[in-house]
Amino acid sequence: MARIEESIELLVKEKIEQLGYELYDVLFLKEGPNKILRIVIDSENGISLDDCEKVNNEVKDLIDEADFIKEQYFLEISSPGIERILRKDWQLKKFKGELVEVKLFKKDKNGNKSYLGTLGDITSDTLEINTEKLIEIDRKNIAQVKTVYTD
Repeated sequence: MARIEESIELLVKEKIEQLGYELYDVLFLKEGPNKILRIVIDSENGISLDDCEKVNNEVKDLIDEADFIKEQYFLEISSPGIERILRKDWQLKKFKGELVEVKLFKKDKNGNKSYLGTLGDITSDTLEINTEKLIEIDRKNIAQVKTVYTD
């Protein structure tokens, strides 16, 4: 599925940027019996339903013509939301210094399966989280990193 996501990202990125939006992520998921192609867009002013519709109208034909996806799927255009999943290095770097929750696939050497703290340095192998102390996490063990909204 990652190849489909990468191919779609390369296909639609320029068009989305021409419309004045940032391409935040592309996900090709199975939800119940359905396949979903979710294109996540962002902008400094936030994302409205009209923005999603505008992007949908511009990219749906591009995606259909490219024919990367051979099976039936639903196209969704959405915003990243207030608590954002951070999957890519540029996203992690953008939110360095912010409060994040890190979920692990399995317990680490400290016996923890999740951490809540400030996102620190990012390398290709590790992620630093500043809880009450600095924790270095092996990126291979990270299931999910997401920002945490505080009021």
